[in-house]
Amino acid sequence: MGALFGKSSKKAPSRITEQDKAVLQLKQQRDRLKQYQKRIELQLENDRLLAKKCLQQGRKDRAKLLLRKKKYQETLLTNADRQLENLEKLSADLEFAQVEMKVLDGLKQGNAALKKVHDMLDINEVEKIMDETREGIEKQQEIDAILTDVLTTQDEEDVLAELEALEAEDDRTVELPEVPTEDVEVGVEEEEKAKTKASKEKEKRILVEA
Repeated sequence: MGALFGKSSKKAPSRITEQDKAVLQLKQQRDRLKQYQKRIELQLENDRLLAKKCLQQGRKDRAKLLLRKKKYQETLLTNADRQLENLEKLSADLEFAQVEMKVLDGLKQGNAALKKVHDMLDINEVEKIMDETREGIEKQQEIDAILTDVLTTQDEEDVLAELEALEAEDDRTVELPEVPTEDVEVGVEEEEKAKTKASKEKEKRILVEA
């Protein structure tokens, strides 16, 4: 039970490589060297001011000693500059080498994947597919040529005539029969005459009764 719930003794592999550690150490040395340069520059300024003060006090030998110390420290500062330049160049070269390693690793994996694809593709199978495709295209072209040659000039004219006939059927509209108007007019006149006659007879009856 303890083995089940306890922490695993296996550690996950570290992603920090030896090259990463080397680059880190170079950068730490570079930072320490820059701090050292700052201290020397500060000391140089202090020694110059102190030497000037000693001269003002008449302590020439003391001033000369301070200037000698200052000159020696300037030499150290120059050497530190060269070392700093070397450290920065080495760090940059190492980082670029890491980039190159990653690029090469990517190319290696890509070549391996490409090789697997090539292994899956049989050159004979590819040639067979290409031949079948070519044969299919040629056969279709032959069929098209045969269908084109079968129809004569007269057949083509018949096809065009039939096409025109179909178009004429689509454009033809339905004609409605004409509505007769003569009978309607006669009926209206007879109705008007009947109304007039009835009106006259009514007037006569009224006069007689009166």
